[in-house]
Amino acid sequence: MASLSTNLTAFLIIAPIGIRRMVCSISLYLKNPSQYKSRIWYFSESKWRNFDFFTLLVLLPFASFSQLFFFLAFSGHPTFKFSFLNQSLVIFLFWVLLILINFRGSLGKFDTNEGFLYVFAGIGFLVEYMMNGRGVIGVGGMVYGILGGLGVLCGGCCLYLGFFPKAFFAEFMLSAGLILKATWVLQVGLSLYTDAFGFKGCDKVMILAGQGVTDVKCALEEDKLRGMALMNLVFIGHTIVVIVFSFVVFGVLHCNKRMRYGETSGPLLGEIGSERVQMMPTISEFEIE
Repeated sequence: MASLSTNLTAFLIIAPIGIRRMVCSISLYLKNPSQYKSRIWYFSESKWRNFDFFTLLVLLPFASFSQLFFFLAFSGHPTFKFSFLNQSLVIFLFWVLLILINFRGSLGKFDTNEGFLYVFAGIGFLVEYMMNGRGVIGVGGMVYGILGGLGVLCGGCCLYLGFFPKAFFAEFMLSAGLILKATWVLQVGLSLYTDAFGFKGCDKVMILAGQGVTDVKCALEEDKLRGMALMNLVFIGHTIVVIVFSFVVFGVLHCNKRMRYGETSGPLLGEIGSERVQMMPTISEFEIE
């Protein structure tokens, strides 16, 4: 169960996270590629610059509880009633992930392994894939299927980073996958829940009476097939735009150090410095020898 407003909200949340993650990870990689290590979240030195993180930490429980309320109050078909419960569970999993990240970042003694957090995030994306678009068939089912595939991509990258945190290509794919997921969420809202961007010869998503499923009702089978082909073409366009955008960001950050995240200060630079100190022998050790 979704609408243009919920899809737009998801886009406004996921897109900035993906872009910020891409900028931060590329900046960290360009500082010293040989010492690169992925971070579960890229914190800033100033708390105000972590506004996105703390905003999600506050808003996600409200979103989860609202979906749970709809589950308890909705008296329609069980398929759609339990879709609210599924969405509440997915939101709750990512909220728990943020809590674990917050504890790890704020309490030095609470040394949560980032590999575990990446695995937890990967499981969250895979749960989202299993819950995504349940009860939606036809053109809508195909569109949500692509969205679920992007969830699998993000989940797979998280699981890989959980075991190989120095794999920059997995971090790059995760960031690009989040951005693509955000743009496709918005495309889903525009294509399935509006008349202006809907398919020719088809209506908006509606519940089929007595079947407990949702579908885009098309006058002709030809209109349905044309809608599927169009959405496949649109997805290819989204993918090309995101890939080009990703390489442009990499090129700009490579050429302009001033635009890199944490170039002169901040925890990222401190973490790199501490790793170098651990790997380099001290002067006293040479003197003893």
